[in-house]
Amino acid sequence: MFNTRVTRMLGIKYPIVGGTMASISNADFTAAISEAGGIGVMNSIMYQTRDDFAAALDRVKKLTDRPFAVNLNFFPAQFPVSQSEYTEIMGQKGVRVVETSGHTTPPPELCRRFKELGMTWIHKCAGPRYAVKAESLGADMVTVVGYENGGAVGQLEMGTLVMVPTTAGRLKVPLIGGGGVVDGRSMLAVLALGAEGVIMGTRLLVTQESPLHPTLKQALLAATELDTKVIMRTVGAHRVWVNGAARKCAEIEAAGANFEEVLNLVSGENSRRTYYEGELDRGIVPCSQGIGQVHDVPTLKQLFEGMIRQASEIVAGLAGS
Repeated sequence: MFNTRVTRMLGIKYPIVGGTMASISNADFTAAISEAGGIGVMNSIMYQTRDDFAAALDRVKKLTDRPFAVNLNFFPAQFPVSQSEYTEIMGQKGVRVVETSGHTTPPPELCRRFKELGMTWIHKCAGPRYAVKAESLGADMVTVVGYENGGAVGQLEMGTLVMVPTTAGRLKVPLIGGGGVVDGRSMLAVLALGAEGVIMGTRLLVTQESPLHPTLKQALLAATELDTKVIMRTVGAHRVWVNGAARKCAEIEAAGANFEEVLNLVSGENSRRTYYEGELDRGIVPCSQGIGQVHDVPTLKQLFEGMIRQASEIVAGLAGS
């Protein structure tokens, strides 16, 4: 029933893409998402040397023989890596799917290199205009997310209900849509709006395979749809779970904090202390408004199968009525 151009082109069972998450989308989590029937996307920026990156790709391939993707991030980074160099390593290791994201599209020569290496190129961008640009450069698929999304929300402040059909109507290539997708209902809604796949991040955090500390998983289970807020508007707006770090960030921004003060507070090191050591107020945690609909900690396989079953039942019920 959910056989789309996204599933066929990527060679996956379900039209579900695991969103790239900083300090979380490592080799093991990427492989687990792919093994469950979606496609995991490994975050290349987590690996700061050629050898570490190559070893991570080997690790994914050891853990799964199913398709996976690698994200190349074109946002400014504190520890920038050579995207072209990493692309060549991906080619050597047989990676077949690349996702790019950031303020700009990759340089044209890198776009051409993706094609030469036989990769399917997915570009994640902020809205319809950028999606059309990516398609013109040769992107095979485009991803957009609405304002409910966890993490970077862009400047358009356009909800998923408007973002997805507006973008889908301007593209010929398949669209992957997201922003608050946590179950079969929200997946089906995004597909009905014109997407051919969905991207999920927040819901995947609260699964058995997620590398998050158990204390943080329990805190997220207790969160409601009101427990997120958009901060970091001075450095690129992000929706995060409301904790001590998020409140502090909003406070110092309101008081006129400079760029460096904000970045020091929301640093990756602080977030990793929250993710992996359970220090709940130490760092920020990107989180969508959909967190209020998350009530259990399933395996990824249970989650995906449950989503497909729920969506199928809704379709059957609507047809029957």
